[in-house]
Amino acid sequence: MAHLTKICLALMGAAALAGCGDEKASETAPTPAYADTVFTGGAIYTGSQGATTVEAVAVTNGAVTGLGADADIEAAIGPDTEIIDLEGAAMFPGFVDAHAHLIGIGFRELTLNLEDVASVAELVDVVGAEAAKAAPGGVIDGRGWIETGWPEDRFPTRDDLDPVTGAIPAILTRADGHAVLVNSAALNAVGIDDATPDPDGGRIDRDAAGRATGILIDNAIGLVRPLIADPSPQRVRQAYVEGGRVYAAYGWTGLHNMSVDPADRTLMEALSDEGALGVRVYNALSDIDYDAFAASGPWRSQNGRVMTRALKLYVDGALGSHGAKLSAPYSDAPETDGLLLMSQDEARGHFERAKAAGVQVATHAIGDRGNMLVLDWYKEALGADGAPLRWRIEHAQILHTEDIPRFATQGVIASMQPSHAIGDLHFAPDRLGDARLDGAYAWRSLIDAGAVIAAGSDAPVERGDPMIEFYAAVARRDLKGFQGENWRPGEAVTREEALAMFTRWPAYAAFEEESLGAIEIGKRADFSVFSADIMVIPEEDIPEVRAVMTVVDGEVIYRAEED
Repeated sequence: MAHLTKICLALMGAAALAGCGDEKASETAPTPAYADTVFTGGAIYTGSQGATTVEAVAVTNGAVTGLGADADIEAAIGPDTEIIDLEGAAMFPGFVDAHAHLIGIGFRELTLNLEDVASVAELVDVVGAEAAKAAPGGVIDGRGWIETGWPEDRFPTRDDLDPVTGAIPAILTRADGHAVLVNSAALNAVGIDDATPDPDGGRIDRDAAGRATGILIDNAIGLVRPLIADPSPQRVRQAYVEGGRVYAAYGWTGLHNMSVDPADRTLMEALSDEGALGVRVYNALSDIDYDAFAASGPWRSQNGRVMTRALKLYVDGALGSHGAKLSAPYSDAPETDGLLLMSQDEARGHFERAKAAGVQVATHAIGDRGNMLVLDWYKEALGADGAPLRWRIEHAQILHTEDIPRFATQGVIASMQPSHAIGDLHFAPDRLGDARLDGAYAWRSLIDAGAVIAAGSDAPVERGDPMIEFYAAVARRDLKGFQGENWRPGEAVTREEALAMFTRWPAYAAFEEESLGAIEIGKRADFSVFSADIMVIPEEDIPEVRAVMTVVDGEVIYRAEED
C-alpha cells in the first residue's frame, strides 16, 4: 500500500466529489471520512457479474465505501483505519446457505452425532457405548446415520439395536430427518406394535411378515417424539449459539433458517443483538400468525441481522426413505410412490392467507409429483407470475422435464442443495430408474430456462461446508471423484454460476438484493475469505479449501487460527 495515490472516492461525499480534479476547490472541500477497514492483499471477487475482481475494498460503518485497485483506496486510509492483509487468500461476497436448520446444526454438536458411522456394525458399537453410560430412565437420542454405501446394503433395524440397548429407549434420526430408527424399548414405551396403523402422512416400516422393523417414516416419527424431553431454554440458546459459531467457522455469513419454531424468533433476535449470534439469519417459520405479520412484519432484530418473513411447509418426504412423492412407483420399491404430507385444501388455506399478508412461502418438495403439485397450487394462488412474492420450492430435486420452465415463468425460486446430488447419486438411480434422472438435480436446465437457484446445504442433513456445496455444483461428483453412469454430467454449472447461487441469488430469495449478495458501493460489508481461489484452482482441490475469515457488517466474526 506504500505506492497508493490520492483519488476521489464514493465515501468522500458530494461536496468532495464536486471538487475532484480542481485543486483550488479541493483545498476548501470537507475532509473525507476515513474508512474503518481496508481489505487488500488477495484476489477479491465482487460477485457483481461473472469473475470481476478488484485489489482492495474499503469499509465504513459496516458498508462498502470504496473498491478498485490498491491505488484507488489510498484516500480512504486514515490514522485509525485497520488494514487487513488477506495474505493471498481469496475474498468473495458473503456466502449464504439458502436452506439450513440452525438449531439442528447446534444440536448436532451437543448430542450423539452419527454422521461418520459407516456400517450397521459400527452403528451398533457406537450406540452400545452410549447405552453403557446412559443414566437410568434416560433415552439415547442421536442423529446423522445414513445407510447408503454401508456394506450391509440395508436399513438398520430394532433387532440390531436391542442386544446393546436393552430397556433403554433409543431414537436415532436418519440424516435427512425424514426417518428414525428406534429399538423395541422405544416402540413398547409408546405402544407401537405390529398392528398399529400408519398415521396420515407417515409409515411404520414392516418386514415381509408384517412385523415393525423399528424404522418410522415422516409423520410416524411423531409417535415416539414424546419420549424425548423438550430441551430447556438454556439448551435451546446453547444450540443456536453453537450453530452460529460452526457456520461462521465454515465461512458462511448467513443462512436461510428453515422450519423454525415461532417461539424461537425473538430468542434469535436477542442473541444477535447481544453479539452471541454473528451470522445473518433469514427465518422461515414452521407456523406463522398471519394477522400479526400483516400488522408488523417482516420482523427484524435491532441490528438487522435476523429477519423473519417466510413460512415453511411440506408437501412430501425424502427420497432416501421412499417418502418423496413420485408420479409413478419407486423403481426399487414398486409397492409405494411416496407420501403426500399436505392436501390441496390445506395448501390453499395457507396460500390465500400468506398472499394477503405478504408472507413468503417456502414449500418442501422432492419428488416429481410433489413438485408438480406445488407448482400447480402456487399458480392457482398467485396467477401466472408470482415473482413479486418470491415463493420458493425447497429442494426441487426430482422434476418432470416439462415442469422445469415453470419455475421461471411462474416466478418460483428453486432452493436447491448441490451436495444432495453427490450423496444421492449412490442410490437415486435405483430409486428412480434412468429415465427420471433427466429431471433430477437439474441445475443447468433450470438456469438455462431462466430460473433463480438459491443454493444451500440442508445441514444438518448434510455437513454444511460451503466448499463441498460449491464443489458439488461445479463437479457433480462425490468427494472421491466418482460420478456414476448416466449421472447427467451436463447438469453441472460454471463457477461463476455457482458463485451466484451462494451469493446474489440467496440475497434475491430473501428480498435483500439491494443490500447483500455482491461487493458493491453501499452494500453491507459481508465477506467470505477462503484459503485458495476457488474460481481457478483444480475442481478436485475445492473441498480442501477452508475459511480464513468471515465478515458481517464489516465485523470479523471468525478468523482462523494460524498454524
